[in-house]
Amino acid sequence: MDNIFEKLRLLQDILSEKIVLEQTIQEIPKLLLTQEELLARLKRTFIEKNQEYDKAKNAEMEFRKLLLEAGTLREKAEKNMDLISTQREYEALDKEIRDAAEKEHQFRKDLQREERIITDLDEQMKQSSALIEQQEADLAERRKGVEEEIRSKKAQADNLIEEEKSLTMDMDPEILFKFERIIRNKMGKGIVAIKGGVCLGCHMILPAQFANDVRLGKEIVFCPYCSRILFYEESEMGEEEFFDMEDTGSLSDLDDIEEEDYDEEEEEEEKVNIEFEE
Repeated sequence: MDNIFEKLRLLQDILSEKIVLEQTIQEIPKLLLTQEELLARLKRTFIEKNQEYDKAKNAEMEFRKLLLEAGTLREKAEKNMDLISTQREYEALDKEIRDAAEKEHQFRKDLQREERIITDLDEQMKQSSALIEQQEADLAERRKGVEEEIRSKKAQADNLIEEEKSLTMDMDPEILFKFERIIRNKMGKGIVAIKGGVCLGCHMILPAQFANDVRLGKEIVFCPYCSRILFYEESEMGEEEFFDMEDTGSLSDLDDIEEEDYDEEEEEEEKVNIEFEE
């Protein structure tokens, strides 16, 4: 059994390292998520800016058209000033010229506003495009590094699997399955000592007879509390002191106590009966 326990301790180290590598391999791609999310946000922003740019360009074209129409209307009205013959015609034509001029002025202001918006959006999109290009290059480089790191970790894991196979080829598959599951669930500790009647994995006090079974080492024993495999380790107080069955008691001791209590009760009843008869 000492040889089996030694193998289990070596296997524990191998499995713990393998499990850490597997978890690392799963976590590595998650490191790219922040960069990918940033790139996605940049692209969404670029699309939104591009839509605003198209909208501003359409507005610019519309105001340019309206400005041209208002200017044409004003110029036509101004030319007609030479043809009027009455005050009423003059007033009507003058109003038409003033209305056209006001529209022309407003359309020019609207056009200038849209031109400024277009210029700002164009600059923003250039900056966004450059940033997106840089982020894509960085992300591609990071992905390459991640792929290389994953390949390296997988190679290490494969080597550990080979070590595991060579170490466990003559061991019980069911024990190995339980052992690996325990290590996965118990933070890398699947085999621990029992010392002073205490499991050093969960620090629970074990029954004396159970601790003696572990001490004898005739078979693999699992802790009833934490499920780890147990092996015996000498207590500082000495094994004889701890494993003294007279001190720890047993079910047979419990029977003796019950018989003593029963005898005392019978004696009490006899005394009562004698006194009653007298």
